[in-house]
Amino acid sequence: MLRNMKVLGFTHFVQGPAASQYLADMGADVIKVEPIGGAFERGYGADSVFVGGLSATFMSVNRNKRSISVDLKSEQGRKVIESLILQSDVIIENYRIGVLERLGFGYEAVKKIKPDIIYASASGWGSSGPMAKAPGQDLLVQARCGLIAATGNLESGPTVPGVPIVDQHGAALLAMAVNAAYIRKLETGEGTRIESNLFSAGLDLQAESMAAYYSGNRSADRMQRDPRLASWFLPAPYGVFKLADCHAVISLGGDIEKFAEAIGEPELVSLAEDRMANRDRFMEVLGKELSGWSYERLDQALSVHGLWYEKVQDYDAIRHDPQADHNECFEEVTVNGAEATLLTHPVRYDGSTPKMRRMPASIGVDTRSVLIGAGWSEGQIDELLASGVVNEPSHATQRQRD
Repeated sequence: MLRNMKVLGFTHFVQGPAASQYLADMGADVIKVEPIGGAFERGYGADSVFVGGLSATFMSVNRNKRSISVDLKSEQGRKVIESLILQSDVIIENYRIGVLERLGFGYEAVKKIKPDIIYASASGWGSSGPMAKAPGQDLLVQARCGLIAATGNLESGPTVPGVPIVDQHGAALLAMAVNAAYIRKLETGEGTRIESNLFSAGLDLQAESMAAYYSGNRSADRMQRDPRLASWFLPAPYGVFKLADCHAVISLGGDIEKFAEAIGEPELVSLAEDRMANRDRFMEVLGKELSGWSYERLDQALSVHGLWYEKVQDYDAIRHDPQADHNECFEEVTVNGAEATLLTHPVRYDGSTPKMRRMPASIGVDTRSVLIGAGWSEGQIDELLASGVVNEPSHATQRQRD
Protein backbone atom coordinates (compact mmCIF):
# COMPACT_ATOMS: atom_id res chain seq x y z
CA MET A 1 0.00 0.00 0.00
CA LEU A 2 2.81 2.41 0.87
CA ARG A 3 5.41 0.81 -1.37
CA ASN A 4 6.35 4.18 -2.93
CA MET A 5 6.83 5.95 0.43
CA LYS A 6 10.47 6.37 1.46
CA VAL A 7 11.10 7.02 5.13
CA LEU A 8 14.33 7.98 6.88
CA GLY A 9 14.08 7.22 10.59
CA PHE A 10 16.12 8.75 13.39
CA THR A 11 14.37 6.82 16.12
CA HIS A 12 15.12 4.90 19.28
CA PHE A 13 13.44 2.99 22.09
CA VAL A 14 9.67 2.56 21.45
CA GLN A 15 7.51 5.49 20.30
CA GLY A 16 9.50 6.46 17.21
CA PRO A 17 10.52 2.95 16.13
CA ALA A 18 6.98 1.61 16.57
CA ALA A 19 5.54 4.45 14.47
CA SER A 20 7.94 3.77 11.60
CA GLN A 21 7.33 0.03 11.97
CA TYR A 22 3.63 0.57 11.27
CA LEU A 23 4.64 2.33 8.06
CA ALA A 24 7.13 -0.41 7.16
CA ASP A 25 4.47 -3.07 7.74
CA MET A 26 2.26 -1.25 5.23
CA GLY A 27 5.00 -1.38 2.62
CA ALA A 28 7.00 1.82 3.10
CA ASP A 29 10.76 1.60 2.59
CA VAL A 30 11.93 2.58 6.07
CA ILE A 31 15.65 3.14 6.56
CA LYS A 32 16.60 3.15 10.23
CA VAL A 33 19.58 5.43 10.83
CA GLU A 34 21.60 4.00 13.71
CA PRO A 35 24.67 5.32 15.51
CA ILE A 36 27.93 3.47 14.89
CA GLY A 37 27.32 1.47 18.08
CA GLY A 38 23.70 0.71 17.22
CA ALA A 39 20.28 1.97 18.35
CA PHE A 40 19.55 2.16 22.07
CA GLU A 41 16.93 -0.57 21.98
CA ARG A 42 19.43 -3.08 20.59
CA GLY A 43 21.04 -3.24 24.01
CA TYR A 44 17.86 -2.97 26.07
CA GLY A 45 15.70 -6.08 26.24
CA ALA A 46 12.28 -6.25 27.90
CA ASP A 47 12.70 -8.67 30.84
CA SER A 48 16.33 -9.05 29.68
CA VAL A 49 15.17 -11.24 26.78
CA PHE A 50 17.54 -11.56 23.82
CA VAL A 51 17.02 -13.95 20.90
CA GLY A 52 19.91 -14.61 18.58
CA GLY A 53 21.67 -11.68 20.21
CA LEU A 54 18.79 -9.31 19.42
CA SER A 55 16.66 -7.81 22.18
CA ALA A 56 12.93 -8.50 22.43
CA THR A 57 12.38 -4.74 22.50
CA PHE A 58 14.27 -4.19 19.25
CA MET A 59 12.46 -7.04 17.48
CA SER A 60 9.05 -5.77 18.55
CA VAL A 61 9.44 -2.30 17.00
CA ASN A 62 11.87 -2.61 14.07
CA ARG A 63 10.63 -5.31 11.72
CA ASN A 64 10.51 -4.73 7.97
CA LYS A 65 13.10 -1.93 8.08
CA ARG A 66 16.56 -1.52 6.61
CA SER A 67 19.44 -0.43 8.82
CA ILE A 68 22.25 1.98 8.03
CA SER A 69 24.86 2.91 10.64
CA VAL A 70 26.31 6.44 10.36
CA ASP A 71 28.43 8.80 12.47
CA LEU A 72 26.17 11.85 12.33
CA LYS A 73 28.78 14.08 13.95
CA SER A 74 31.28 13.69 11.11
CA GLU A 75 31.31 15.88 8.01
CA GLN A 76 31.21 12.86 5.70
CA GLY A 77 28.43 11.33 7.78
CA ARG A 78 26.34 14.44 7.26
CA LYS A 79 26.93 14.17 3.51
CA VAL A 80 25.71 10.58 3.63
CA ILE A 81 22.51 11.68 5.36
CA GLU A 82 21.98 14.54 2.93
CA SER A 83 22.12 12.08 0.04
CA LEU A 84 19.44 9.96 1.73
CA ILE A 85 17.24 12.96 2.51
CA LEU A 86 17.14 13.82 -1.19
CA GLN A 87 15.51 10.43 -1.83
CA SER A 88 13.08 10.52 1.10
CA ASP A 89 9.44 11.49 1.42
CA VAL A 90 9.45 11.39 5.22
CA ILE A 91 11.82 12.10 8.09
CA ILE A 92 10.58 10.55 11.33
CA GLU A 93 12.44 11.19 14.58
CA ASN A 94 12.08 11.01 18.34
CA TYR A 95 15.49 12.25 19.50
CA ARG A 96 15.65 14.65 22.44
CA ILE A 97 14.50 18.18 21.63
CA GLY A 98 17.28 20.05 19.81
CA VAL A 99 19.55 17.07 19.05
CA LEU A 100 18.94 16.94 15.31
CA GLU A 101 19.11 20.73 15.09
CA ARG A 102 22.60 20.64 16.61
CA LEU A 103 23.60 17.93 14.13
CA GLY A 104 22.37 20.06 11.24
CA PHE A 105 19.22 18.09 10.47
CA GLY A 106 16.46 20.09 12.11
CA TYR A 107 13.30 20.84 10.13
CA GLU A 108 14.45 24.11 8.58
CA ALA A 109 17.80 22.64 7.50
CA VAL A 110 16.18 19.55 6.01
CA LYS A 111 13.54 21.62 4.24
CA LYS A 112 16.32 23.49 2.41
CA ILE A 113 17.65 20.15 1.17
CA LYS A 114 14.19 18.71 0.32
CA PRO A 115 11.46 21.40 0.21
CA ASP A 116 8.59 18.88 0.01
CA ILE A 117 9.76 16.81 2.98
CA ILE A 118 7.33 15.43 5.54
CA TYR A 119 9.16 15.98 8.83
CA ALA A 120 7.56 14.10 11.71
CA SER A 121 8.82 14.55 15.27
CA ALA A 122 7.70 12.67 18.36
CA SER A 123 8.56 13.89 21.84
CA GLY A 124 7.52 13.32 25.42
CA TRP A 125 5.74 16.57 26.13
CA GLY A 126 5.88 18.68 22.98
CA SER A 127 8.55 20.72 21.23
CA SER A 128 7.91 23.84 23.35
CA GLY A 129 6.43 24.79 26.69
CA PRO A 130 7.53 24.35 30.31
CA MET A 131 7.97 20.57 30.02
CA ALA A 132 9.63 20.47 26.59
CA LYS A 133 13.08 19.48 27.82
CA ALA A 134 11.98 17.31 30.74
CA PRO A 135 12.42 13.52 30.52
CA GLY A 136 9.45 12.23 28.53
CA GLN A 137 8.95 8.55 29.25
CA ASP A 138 5.73 6.51 29.20
CA LEU A 139 5.33 6.03 32.96
CA LEU A 140 6.06 9.70 33.70
CA VAL A 141 3.47 10.75 31.14
CA GLN A 142 0.89 8.30 32.52
CA ALA A 143 1.31 9.92 35.92
CA ARG A 144 1.10 13.53 34.78
CA CYS A 145 -1.76 13.14 32.30
CA GLY A 146 -4.14 11.63 34.87
CA LEU A 147 -4.26 8.15 33.40
CA ILE A 148 -2.90 6.37 36.49
CA ALA A 149 -5.22 8.27 38.81
CA ALA A 150 -8.24 7.44 36.65
CA THR A 151 -7.30 3.77 36.28
CA GLY A 152 -7.27 3.44 40.05
CA ASN A 153 -7.97 6.34 42.39
CA LEU A 154 -5.96 8.51 44.74
CA GLU A 155 -7.61 7.08 47.87
CA SER A 156 -7.09 3.34 47.43
CA GLY A 157 -4.04 3.83 45.23
CA PRO A 158 -3.31 4.86 41.62
CA THR A 159 -3.03 1.89 39.28
CA VAL A 160 -0.51 1.61 36.46
CA PRO A 161 -1.42 -0.40 33.34
CA GLY A 162 0.92 -3.36 32.93
CA VAL A 163 2.36 -2.19 29.59
CA PRO A 164 3.52 1.18 28.13
CA ILE A 165 0.24 1.93 26.41
CA VAL A 166 0.98 5.63 25.83
CA ASP A 167 4.13 4.78 23.84
CA GLN A 168 2.15 2.50 21.55
CA HIS A 169 -0.79 4.88 21.16
CA GLY A 170 1.58 7.76 20.47
CA ALA A 171 3.28 5.66 17.80
CA ALA A 172 -0.03 4.85 16.11
CA LEU A 173 -1.05 8.53 16.12
CA LEU A 174 2.28 9.53 14.57
CA ALA A 175 1.97 6.90 11.84
CA MET A 176 -1.59 8.09 11.15
CA ALA A 177 -0.38 11.67 10.80
CA VAL A 178 2.42 10.67 8.43
CA ASN A 179 -0.06 8.83 6.21
CA ALA A 180 -2.33 11.89 6.12
CA ALA A 181 0.62 14.13 5.21
CA TYR A 182 1.71 11.70 2.50
CA ILE A 183 -1.73 11.85 0.90
CA ARG A 184 -1.50 15.64 1.00
CA LYS A 185 1.92 15.48 -0.65
CA LEU A 186 0.62 13.24 -3.42
CA GLU A 187 -2.28 15.66 -4.02
CA THR A 188 -0.46 19.00 -3.72
CA GLY A 189 3.28 18.31 -3.81
CA GLU A 190 3.65 20.00 -0.41
CA GLY A 191 5.43 18.70 2.63
CA THR A 192 4.21 18.91 6.23
CA ARG A 193 5.74 19.59 9.64
CA ILE A 194 4.27 17.04 12.07
CA GLU A 195 4.72 17.18 15.84
CA SER A 196 3.27 14.56 18.17
CA ASN A 197 3.97 13.86 21.82
CA LEU A 198 3.25 11.28 24.49
CA PHE A 199 1.49 13.76 26.78
CA SER A 200 -1.19 14.51 24.18
CA ALA A 201 -1.42 10.81 23.34
CA GLY A 202 -2.01 10.01 27.01
CA LEU A 203 -4.79 12.59 27.16
CA ASP A 204 -6.28 11.26 23.91
CA LEU A 205 -6.71 7.86 25.57
CA GLN A 206 -9.05 9.56 28.03
CA ALA A 207 -11.21 11.54 25.60
CA GLU A 208 -14.53 10.11 26.79
CA SER A 209 -13.79 10.24 30.49
CA MET A 210 -12.41 13.79 30.39
CA ALA A 211 -15.42 15.01 28.42
CA ALA A 212 -17.64 13.61 31.18
CA TYR A 213 -15.47 14.93 34.01
CA TYR A 214 -15.07 18.53 32.86
CA SER A 215 -18.44 18.96 31.14
CA GLY A 216 -20.20 17.46 34.16
CA ASN A 217 -18.25 19.66 36.61
CA ARG A 218 -17.08 16.58 38.50
CA SER A 219 -14.55 16.56 41.33
CA ALA A 220 -11.89 14.05 42.34
CA ASP A 221 -14.18 12.25 44.79
CA ARG A 222 -16.19 11.03 41.78
CA MET A 223 -13.35 8.61 41.04
CA GLN A 224 -13.62 6.89 44.44
CA ARG A 225 -15.35 3.59 43.82
CA ASP A 226 -15.55 -0.10 44.62
CA PRO A 227 -12.17 -1.56 43.56
CA ARG A 228 -13.93 -4.04 41.28
CA LEU A 229 -15.47 -1.24 39.21
CA ALA A 230 -13.27 -0.78 36.12
CA SER A 231 -14.22 2.80 35.30
CA TRP A 232 -15.19 5.80 37.40
CA PHE A 233 -17.72 7.16 34.87
CA LEU A 234 -19.66 3.99 34.05
CA PRO A 235 -22.37 2.30 36.13
CA ALA A 236 -22.27 -1.16 37.67
CA PRO A 237 -21.69 -3.98 36.86
CA TYR A 238 -18.80 -2.77 34.63
CA GLY A 239 -15.83 -4.45 36.27
CA VAL A 240 -13.68 -7.38 37.32
CA PHE A 241 -14.87 -10.16 39.62
CA LYS A 242 -13.03 -12.95 41.39
CA LEU A 243 -14.74 -16.27 40.83
CA ALA A 244 -13.98 -19.56 42.54
CA ASP A 245 -11.71 -20.71 39.68
CA CYS A 246 -10.66 -17.55 37.81
CA HIS A 247 -11.34 -13.85 37.32
CA ALA A 248 -14.00 -12.60 34.92
CA VAL A 249 -15.26 -9.27 33.65
CA ILE A 250 -18.89 -8.25 33.25
CA SER A 251 -19.80 -5.33 31.03
CA LEU A 252 -22.85 -3.16 30.41
CA GLY A 253 -24.59 -4.96 27.58
CA GLY A 254 -28.02 -6.54 27.81
CA ASP A 255 -31.13 -6.23 29.93
CA ILE A 256 -30.22 -5.49 33.56
CA GLU A 257 -33.42 -7.16 34.80
CA LYS A 258 -32.50 -10.35 32.95
CA PHE A 259 -29.03 -10.04 34.41
CA ALA A 260 -30.29 -9.75 37.97
CA GLU A 261 -32.65 -12.63 37.38
CA ALA A 262 -29.85 -14.78 35.96
CA ILE A 263 -27.63 -14.08 38.97
CA GLY A 264 -30.51 -14.83 41.33
CA GLU A 265 -29.72 -12.16 43.94
CA PRO A 266 -32.91 -10.19 44.80
CA GLU A 267 -31.14 -7.05 46.03
CA LEU A 268 -29.62 -6.49 42.58
CA VAL A 269 -33.09 -5.87 41.16
CA SER A 270 -33.73 -2.87 43.40
CA LEU A 271 -30.17 -1.58 43.04
CA ALA A 272 -30.51 -1.74 39.26
CA GLU A 273 -33.05 1.09 39.34
CA ASP A 274 -30.10 3.50 39.43
CA ARG A 275 -26.91 1.63 38.66
CA MET A 276 -24.78 4.78 38.75
CA ALA A 277 -25.93 6.05 42.13
CA ASN A 278 -25.91 2.51 43.57
CA ARG A 279 -22.79 1.33 41.75
CA ASP A 280 -20.65 0.55 44.81
CA ARG A 281 -23.35 -1.42 46.59
CA PHE A 282 -24.23 -3.20 43.35
CA MET A 283 -20.61 -4.26 42.89
CA GLU A 284 -20.33 -5.33 46.52
CA VAL A 285 -23.43 -7.53 46.39
CA LEU A 286 -22.56 -8.99 43.00
CA GLY A 287 -18.95 -9.58 43.99
CA LYS A 288 -19.95 -11.46 47.11
CA GLU A 289 -22.40 -13.62 45.19
CA LEU A 290 -19.98 -14.46 42.36
CA SER A 291 -17.08 -15.33 44.64
CA GLY A 292 -18.44 -18.87 44.94
CA TRP A 293 -19.30 -19.30 41.26
CA SER A 294 -17.22 -21.14 38.69
CA TYR A 295 -16.76 -19.62 35.25
CA GLU A 296 -18.76 -22.48 33.77
CA ARG A 297 -21.72 -21.52 35.97
CA LEU A 298 -21.40 -17.86 34.98
CA ASP A 299 -21.27 -18.81 31.32
CA GLN A 300 -24.38 -20.97 31.60
CA ALA A 301 -26.29 -18.28 33.49
CA LEU A 302 -25.49 -15.33 31.22
CA SER A 303 -24.97 -16.73 27.73
CA VAL A 304 -28.63 -17.58 27.16
CA HIS A 305 -29.54 -13.90 27.65
CA GLY A 306 -26.84 -12.50 25.37
CA LEU A 307 -25.22 -10.68 28.28
CA TRP A 308 -21.63 -9.39 28.13
CA TYR A 309 -18.91 -11.19 30.08
CA GLU A 310 -15.49 -12.74 29.49
CA LYS A 311 -12.83 -14.71 31.30
CA VAL A 312 -9.64 -12.85 32.24
CA GLN A 313 -6.81 -14.57 30.34
CA ASP A 314 -3.11 -14.48 31.06
CA TYR A 315 -0.34 -14.58 28.45
CA ASP A 316 -0.21 -18.38 28.47
CA ALA A 317 -3.88 -18.53 27.50
CA ILE A 318 -3.87 -15.78 24.88
CA ARG A 319 -0.98 -17.37 23.01
CA HIS A 320 -3.28 -20.26 22.04
CA ASP A 321 -6.56 -18.36 21.93
CA PRO A 322 -8.58 -19.50 18.88
CA GLN A 323 -9.47 -15.91 17.91
CA ALA A 324 -5.83 -14.87 18.14
CA ASP A 325 -4.99 -17.80 15.90
CA HIS A 326 -7.73 -16.87 13.44
CA ASN A 327 -6.60 -13.21 13.36
CA GLU A 328 -2.98 -14.33 12.83
CA CYS A 329 -1.89 -12.20 15.80
CA PHE A 330 1.39 -14.05 16.40
CA GLU A 331 4.15 -15.30 14.18
CA GLU A 332 7.24 -17.40 14.76
CA VAL A 333 10.32 -15.89 13.18
CA THR A 334 13.96 -16.88 12.93
CA VAL A 335 16.54 -14.31 14.05
CA ASN A 336 20.21 -15.20 13.67
CA GLY A 337 19.29 -18.88 13.79
CA ALA A 338 17.14 -18.59 16.92
CA GLU A 339 13.35 -18.67 17.18
CA ALA A 340 11.31 -15.71 18.43
CA THR A 341 7.56 -15.16 18.83
CA LEU A 342 6.33 -11.72 17.83
CA LEU A 343 3.01 -9.98 17.43
CA THR A 344 2.02 -9.16 13.89
CA HIS A 345 0.70 -5.88 12.47
CA PRO A 346 -2.71 -5.32 14.14
CA VAL A 347 -4.76 -4.56 11.00
CA ARG A 348 -5.83 -6.74 8.08
CA TYR A 349 -5.73 -5.51 4.48
CA ASP A 350 -7.81 -7.35 1.89
CA GLY A 351 -8.23 -10.20 4.33
CA SER A 352 -4.60 -10.75 5.30
CA THR A 353 -2.24 -9.58 8.01
CA PRO A 354 1.15 -8.16 6.94
CA LYS A 355 3.95 -10.43 8.09
CA MET A 356 7.60 -9.85 8.82
CA ARG A 357 9.50 -9.61 5.56
CA ARG A 358 12.86 -8.79 7.10
CA MET A 359 14.55 -7.90 10.38
CA PRO A 360 17.66 -5.67 10.55
CA ALA A 361 19.35 -8.13 12.88
CA SER A 362 22.82 -6.55 12.68
CA ILE A 363 23.89 -2.92 13.03
CA GLY A 364 24.12 -1.35 9.59
CA VAL A 365 23.25 -4.59 7.81
CA ASP A 366 21.94 -2.57 4.85
CA THR A 367 24.52 0.23 4.88
CA ARG A 368 26.14 -0.78 1.60
CA SER A 369 22.95 -1.42 -0.35
CA VAL A 370 21.33 1.79 0.91
CA LEU A 371 24.35 3.87 -0.08
CA ILE A 372 24.56 2.26 -3.51
CA GLY A 373 20.92 3.18 -3.99
CA ALA A 374 21.77 6.76 -3.04
CA GLY A 375 24.48 6.97 -5.69
CA TRP A 376 27.63 6.15 -3.73
CA SER A 377 30.19 3.94 -5.45
CA GLU A 378 31.70 0.78 -3.97
CA GLY A 379 35.03 2.56 -3.61
CA GLN A 380 33.48 5.53 -1.81
CA ILE A 381 31.62 3.20 0.53
CA ASP A 382 34.84 1.32 1.32
CA GLU A 383 36.48 4.65 2.21
CA LEU A 384 33.58 5.59 4.46
CA LEU A 385 33.82 2.23 6.22
CA ALA A 386 37.57 2.48 6.61
CA SER A 387 37.32 5.94 8.16
CA GLY A 388 34.56 4.89 10.57
CA VAL A 389 31.96 7.23 9.07
CA VAL A 390 29.56 4.34 8.43
CA ASN A 391 29.33 0.82 9.74
CA GLU A 392 28.28 -2.60 8.53
CA PRO A 393 28.35 -6.01 10.28
CA SER A 394 31.86 -7.09 9.25
CA HIS A 395 33.32 -3.79 10.42
CA ALA A 396 31.29 -3.87 13.65
CA THR A 397 32.74 -7.29 14.44
CA GLN A 398 36.26 -6.08 13.74
CA ARG A 399 35.80 -3.01 15.97
CA GLN A 400 34.61 -5.23 18.81
CA ARG A 401 37.77 -7.35 18.43
CA ASP A 402 39.99 -4.27 18.36
